This record gives sequence, structure tokens and C-alpha cells, in this order.
Amino acid sequence: MRMITRCLVALALFLVLAVPAGAEETIKLAGMFNLTGGMSSIDAPALNGAKLAAKLINEQGGVLGKKLEVIGYDTKTDQKACATAAQKAVSDGAVAGLGYGDTTFVNAAAPAFINANLPFVTSGATHPELPKWHGEYFFMVPFGDDDQSYAIADYAANQLGVKNVVVWTDNSMDFTKALSKFFKQRIEELGVNLIYEDFFMMGDKNFSAQIARLKNANPEADAVFIASIPNEAGLTTKQIRESGLDLPIISADGFDTELLVTVPGKKLANDIYFSSHTYREDTRPEVLNFIEEYKKEYGRDPENAFAALGFDAVGLLADAMERAGSTDGPQLRDALSATRGYEAVTGEISYTRPSRVPVKAVSIISVKNGEYNVEQIWMPEI
Repeated sequence: MRMITRCLVALALFLVLAVPAGAEETIKLAGMFNLTGGMSSIDAPALNGAKLAAKLINEQGGVLGKKLEVIGYDTKTDQKACATAAQKAVSDGAVAGLGYGDTTFVNAAAPAFINANLPFVTSGATHPELPKWHGEYFFMVPFGDDDQSYAIADYAANQLGVKNVVVWTDNSMDFTKALSKFFKQRIEELGVNLIYEDFFMMGDKNFSAQIARLKNANPEADAVFIASIPNEAGLTTKQIRESGLDLPIISADGFDTELLVTVPGKKLANDIYFSSHTYREDTRPEVLNFIEEYKKEYGRDPENAFAALGFDAVGLLADAMERAGSTDGPQLRDALSATRGYEAVTGEISYTRPSRVPVKAVSIISVKNGEYNVEQIWMPEI
């Protein structure tokens, strides 16, 4: 009997030592991002922002007495990889998923979390139907595509004086098709003439056919609206400008990427306007502190608004956990649903609309000779 007791004590000691110190004290969040491929220029900064938020929260004592850990999953701008990684994240013990700057990839990953009764918070996907499609465990940090499309349409008509416009749409993505849908709806209301709509696909590199049609548009186009993901933002701009066309190029937050300037170069990155998330030139303390901490952590300014959105997604989840007093999926869902007045870097988040899409300000950004400037802050009708 004494020998059996000694063996049991030794086994218990071995099991205790075999568990990494502090492992049980970590709350895991799955950072679902495309760190390579066509979405990497916005998803990589978003993961950096998410990890920074966790670090700062941990320095203040963590959440519910535990440390937050954002585990990044690179899904390589591939829908199958998204679904596989999401299943792994759930198996790895994540209490929630967050991430992605595009609707298509959210649609591939979110069901794994939601089917396990775990919340999924998108840091950057903007299709306004996402909460309806995925149900009560799904939450958005950003505004909807309707709002950002209306914002740039209003600016084009009222500030740029656009009367005739051509629309280019990436016909392979839910996000880009939604942008064009809402943009066309708004310009019709504003009395702007849609000359025609042209199409391309994600991964296209040659836009000479679309440019030829744009040059021959009748009546002549005052602007071209391009609904694209980041990888095509710089390419379309470069080729349009190299063709000799100097009409305004307008878009939405898919253009909020450094590729818009680095691909065509500063001289060609000119007379561009896009709607995006409120962050640049904002002097609120939340914004200034975030920029300072990001630069301290990564040695550079935040690349775009998606870095701030990733930061906000983690902060939103941490705030909900504290209010719930738990990381249990249903309790966390209820706390997220009850969010009112959360002061995020990209603006206040409250889930008060029936659609559960936040009502947030939209920035209109201009790019002139490679330099970004905030031209206007647009507010949606409530």
C-alpha cells in the first residue's frame, strides 16, 4: 500500500511538472488572418494590432486574472485554408475567433467557431449582411459596405462634381460586389450617370482591356470607381496612370493599403479618393496612444486602419469578458451583444442597430503625389 501511495504521489508530481507554467492562466484568442497572398497588406497589420492589444492588456493585469494570447493563423488568402485553420483553432482551445479584412474569408472561417458556440469578431470584413448570415455569435468591429459606399459616392458627387462614372468590380469577391452594389444604388439617388460597369477577377494583372473601354467611354467618364481588394489597388492605379488617363480614381477601404503608393510610385499615385475607417489624423487619446504604442512595438507607424481594427477587436473581446466575468461562449456572446459606447481606436462601438452593424464615422482619404490626407468625415444616417 505504501508503495502504491508513493507511485501515485510521483505520478501526480510528474503531471504537475509536465504542464507548462502558467498554461492554465492563458486565454486563447484565434487570430485568423491572411498573412500571405493578396490580402496580406491589410491582414498582417491587423494581426500586429491584435497582438499589441493583448500585450498592453496583459501589462495591465490581463483579463479575469489571466493573460490573453492571440494565436495567429496564416490562411494564405485561401478559403480552404481558412476553414481548416478555424477548425484547428477551435480544437486548440480558443475561446473566440477574430480577424480578416474580407467577407469571403470570414464566411469560410466563422462557421467553425459559431457551430462550437464561440463568438467570432471580424476586425475588417464589412458586408452589412454578415451578422444576419452567421447569427447571434457574430460581431463586426467595422462599419458596413453600405455606409462606406454611400460615403464615397456622396463625396464624388458633391465635392468632386462627378456627373458620369464608370464602375470596375472584382467579380470574384463578396466584398467587392457589395461595394459596387451600394455605390451604384447611391449614385442613382444622387443623379450621377453610370456609363457602364466593367469586371475583373482577383489575381488579374493586366487591365489593358478595361482601360481601353474606359478611354472610349461615351459620355466621357469624370471618375472611375474600382471595387477591389488591396492586391489590385496598386496595379489598377499604376496601369490607369501609365495609360495617360488622369481622371479621379475612387474606391473604398480595399484601397487602404501601402500598395496603393508603392506599386505605382508616388508620382502616379495621384488624384485618388477612398472611404475608410476613421483613424488617420484623429486626435482622440485612444488614437494617439495606439499610434505611440504601435511605433514603439514595431518600429514604424501603423500601416493602415486595419492595424487599428485588429487592435479594437481584441479590446472589444477583453471588455466583454470582463463584463461577463467569464470566457464561456454563450456568456461572452451576451456581453458582446450588450456592448454600448465602447471607445475603440476606430470609433465608438455600440450594437444598437437591428443589423448589429456598428454606426461609425467614415473617413474620406485623398492620395495626391503619394501623400495621404483626410478630406472629410462622413456620418451615416441613424
